[in-house]
Amino acid sequence: MNSKRILVTLAVVAVAVGGGILAGYWTRGGGSDGSANAGAATADAAATANPQEALGKLWSAAVTTPDGQPQSLAAYKGRPIVVNFWASWCGPCVAEMPELSAMQREYAKKGIQFVGLGVDSSTNVKAFLQKVKVDYPVYVAGFGGADVARAFGNSVGGLPYTVVIDANGTVRATKLGQIKPDELRHTLDAL
Repeated sequence: MNSKRILVTLAVVAVAVGGGILAGYWTRGGGSDGSANAGAATADAAATANPQEALGKLWSAAVTTPDGQPQSLAAYKGRPIVVNFWASWCGPCVAEMPELSAMQREYAKKGIQFVGLGVDSSTNVKAFLQKVKVDYPVYVAGFGGADVARAFGNSVGGLPYTVVIDANGTVRATKLGQIKPDELRHTLDAL
């Protein structure tokens, strides 16, 4: 009887933690008038206390193409970019990819580039991309991608995690969990 009670307690804790991770939240940097979004998640904002360090980690991250060719994300410096940390085994990650692809097509004319960083193996990412069409570059960051996401405030290490960076290198928004297209469009339109 005691072991059943322990198992039930562990299950409840696991569901609560998982639900919190998947619920997601947005944080936005201050607007051009210096105001901040009143609904910003302060824990996430505090975790991104050093955005220049986070950007340095992003630009220097060891990433490859799904075929294993080394790449540099530094080529995206000076451009507005949406970085989506994901994994092939992550249901919400896979669910949001069609919307991210549609938004890439929509915002490409405005110079905004979407990039997927797979916190996964090359084999898994390559197999996934053979089945699912994605209209933006996808790179493999492996488990090192979780460290980069953590530098941007993803203290729980959940996926998906999305970061919006403007052309000046300012982190404009982060989101833990599946994107809400209207919210992301609002942020992108402000770039």
